[in-house]
Amino acid sequence: MVATSRKDPPAPTPAAASRRVLTRRQRENRAGLAYLSPTLIVVLVVVVLPVLWTVMLGFQRIRLINLRRAGVFGDYTLANLELVLTSPGFWSSLWTTLVYTIGATFGSILLGLIAALALRGRFRGRTFVRASVLLPYVAPVVAVTFVWESLLSPQFGLANNWGTRFLGWDRPIAFLSQREYEVSLFGWHFDVPLALLTVIVFEAWRYFPFAFLFLLARLQAVPQDLEEAARVDGAAPTQIFRHVLLPQLGAVIALLTVLRFIMTFNKFDDVYLLTGGGAGTEVVSVRVYNFLTARFDIGAASAQALVLALGLIVLLAVYLKFLAPRVEGES
Repeated sequence: MVATSRKDPPAPTPAAASRRVLTRRQRENRAGLAYLSPTLIVVLVVVVLPVLWTVMLGFQRIRLINLRRAGVFGDYTLANLELVLTSPGFWSSLWTTLVYTIGATFGSILLGLIAALALRGRFRGRTFVRASVLLPYVAPVVAVTFVWESLLSPQFGLANNWGTRFLGWDRPIAFLSQREYEVSLFGWHFDVPLALLTVIVFEAWRYFPFAFLFLLARLQAVPQDLEEAARVDGAAPTQIFRHVLLPQLGAVIALLTVLRFIMTFNKFDDVYLLTGGGAGTEVVSVRVYNFLTARFDIGAASAQALVLALGLIVLLAVYLKFLAPRVEGES
């Protein structure tokens, strides 16, 4: 018998190994990375890099005159944070921002809820009315602020004209430039922050369509059998709203509260176009702008923006910890 020896196949060359057939999972992973890469690049350039640049400037003593000297390996310091936290008016502007944000957030959600309840039923011209409700939200902010300034003007505004003619006002009221206004109610005299209250009302009016869209969509999804059963049992409209509709809207209202709070807390253009931050309406975002334009202190402005972002991060962490699991459970 002739003995035959079995030889192992030769090892694949590097060129052949590079041309090996990929598995289906590997092809899907590579395709997913290829599809995500444009979005990843946009997020990196538009979001991540500016945030890192702001953090870098916030810990360096950078002014407009020496901005070109700013770099990654600059002299880092906490002097900007100390300047921001100890500067006059910072804590009052933070309190103003909180009052403005809370008032505008709940005001917009309340108006949106009222509009959604009023327009959820069928009636003639419903589509046109619903589209009209969206006008404050879709209109340019410059246009709507100009309209409000014209309406509230103490010289030729329609509000003061009607107030002096029909409501018995003694004199015109400067809604956007008067810090406080004395109000008498049942023998009590107290001052209200008039300009800040006007800005809050404007913010609630401008963004209530945002809440209206969310709440109306959720109301349309509520089964009609629940309301019909409540009516058969003799429930009043207020009881139907409290025990049937409101529990269905809980998750949406919680989500709207967080979204509107974050959006309003960072709001700049509405306040600046209406009052310029004067008459007790200087929110933190306007203060950051003033640091940039009046003092040309880029480092301090960046540090103040970081403080603003830190507050929002804390709020978002609280929402994700306590409210997000409840919202997911209800949905």
